[in-house]
Amino acid sequence: MSGRDSDGRNRIVGGRQGWKSLLVGLTVIGVAVGIRTAWKTVTAEAEVSVPAAGLRAAPAARSAPPAAPPVQKREAVTGVPAGPAPQNRIVAVVNNEPITREELGKECLKRYGGEVLESVVNKYLIMQECQLRGLTVSEEEVNAEVERMATRFGMPVATWLKLLKEERGIKPEQYKKDIIWPTLALRKLAGERMVVTEAELRKEFESRYGPAIKARLIVVGDREKAEKIRGQAVQDPERFGELAKDFSEDAASAGLKGLIQPIRMHVGDPAIEAEAFRLQAGEISQVLAVGDQFVILKCEERLPAVKVRFEDVRGELEELARDARLREVAQEIFRELQQKARVENVWNDPAKRARMPDTAALINGRAIRLGDLAEMCIDRHGEEVLEGTVSRKLLEQACRKGKITVTAADMQAEIERAARQNLPLMPDGRPNVEKWIELITQQQGITEEVYRLDAVWPTVALKKLVGGAAAVSEEELQKAFEANYGPRVRCRAILLNNLRRAQQVWEKLRANPNEEYFGDLAEQYSMDAATRALRGEIAPIQKHGGQPMLEQEAFSLKPGEISGIVQVGPEAYVILYCLGQTKPIDVTLEEVRGELTADLQEKKQRLAMADYYEKLRAGATIDNYLAGTTQSPPPSRPQTARAAAPAASAR
Repeated sequence: MSGRDSDGRNRIVGGRQGWKSLLVGLTVIGVAVGIRTAWKTVTAEAEVSVPAAGLRAAPAARSAPPAAPPVQKREAVTGVPAGPAPQNRIVAVVNNEPITREELGKECLKRYGGEVLESVVNKYLIMQECQLRGLTVSEEEVNAEVERMATRFGMPVATWLKLLKEERGIKPEQYKKDIIWPTLALRKLAGERMVVTEAELRKEFESRYGPAIKARLIVVGDREKAEKIRGQAVQDPERFGELAKDFSEDAASAGLKGLIQPIRMHVGDPAIEAEAFRLQAGEISQVLAVGDQFVILKCEERLPAVKVRFEDVRGELEELARDARLREVAQEIFRELQQKARVENVWNDPAKRARMPDTAALINGRAIRLGDLAEMCIDRHGEEVLEGTVSRKLLEQACRKGKITVTAADMQAEIERAARQNLPLMPDGRPNVEKWIELITQQQGITEEVYRLDAVWPTVALKKLVGGAAAVSEEELQKAFEANYGPRVRCRAILLNNLRRAQQVWEKLRANPNEEYFGDLAEQYSMDAATRALRGEIAPIQKHGGQPMLEQEAFSLKPGEISGIVQVGPEAYVILYCLGQTKPIDVTLEEVRGELTADLQEKKQRLAMADYYEKLRAGATIDNYLAGTTQSPPPSRPQTARAAAPAASAR
């Protein structure tokens, strides 16, 4: 019987803060970078990359903004896909300062010009080949495919299109025109190459329903280091998770002590799969070279095949196999079409752009005009980019008002600060700026120019607008010291989104309060995928981490005790199982005072910057013609009638 049972059954500890801040360090389970080879969907399920577009604010309240002045439509080059003609020259007005469509087009081109141009060229090549072969894709076929995709995801068409718009920023017409139409056209161009064999269906069946290996992995960039880590793991396999947490360079899995999605057959790197399926539970693999990385696997469990008949899922398998085949065939078709066509990319070549400033590309001698490419970028990404442009305009106005200038030296200093904070210093003690820019641009899928415009400049501007370093109190330093260097509670957790279910699980635990059973219930009931996969294991809970009720409950537990039901948010409940406390780090406050002070000042400054921007935004008058929204600052409170009017004469 747990010591927590006697003072009240199913007690709920209230809490209003978001429950997502509870599990610091837990992320969605991911496979290491070197072996992430799950199929990429390039048709209707295509991922939409959205690089940062400056500071973004919550959408303004929707109401009809005043009409902007129209301009004349432009003619597109015959036969070349063109963007929609501009409807208004002014796309937004920020505190009486306009943002023109031309300005927005330039900003969109900086962020999405290359990506959109590539899709336009490919679509044109597909369209041209279809015309040569007499192939057509009707509107009825497009609508039927949209309906098929919606059905595949178990929702009505309207809901599916709404989801794409809200979650991926893909408008319904864009979805049909730029994703569904090319997909159907490619299928027709592929012809017999789209035929799926029985062997391929069996392979797909084995991938989805066959046996799998539940595994952990460690990824490092140096073979010698990998061999040393493997040696430690072989000596004590139970330490593999800790070794992954301490040494793995794959952040997604390191936070989960190396745990990855089960490895299945015919999905990723054949060498990885072969080694994984060779292992028995508890065994450690050899060091495997994958690209320029080195991987070590530990087999946690051999998962049996799912009990399902091949014929019962044949239709599903055929659909999946056709999609996989289309991804392969599409690349072949594009290579063939590009070899037959004369495609000259002007956008990517500075010398050609200087000679042909109004041209984005030439396809068989036909020009895709830069203005048309800008319009297509606006059509696809205009609303998002305009939000960033509006935000920058607000900051520019505030800087002018405060006579503040952001110099190139200021921006370089901010980049150096970020590099120093996020990467090891170079041998000479300088921050590795080149490596940092390479890392951030690759991760975000943006250019260095966009990084400087959308991240560095706004950060520097806000820092100057907010002012100098914030004061840090002794109490704040003490709390920071306890949070970073004090003891933490090691525990397992079950997260539930239903009070009744939480009560049922708590009753089960009260009857059998042991760690193994808690892990079983976490695996079965926790609504969080990471805690399910880790049988409830979470990062140790620290003091002053943002969940005072949860922290108070955790630190009151003794090893082997279960907590009450702790409410950490609306319809979010947690049950803890205490494993004990970590030892405080052997360091005094005075030894780390400088580091803690700098960290607290940085956090306070960030909060002040966010608060400043929110107030700046709230006090602005913004008409966004592209999104159809408008906002004005709330009217100042008028004086009362009694104070404003002269006193009436007594009768």
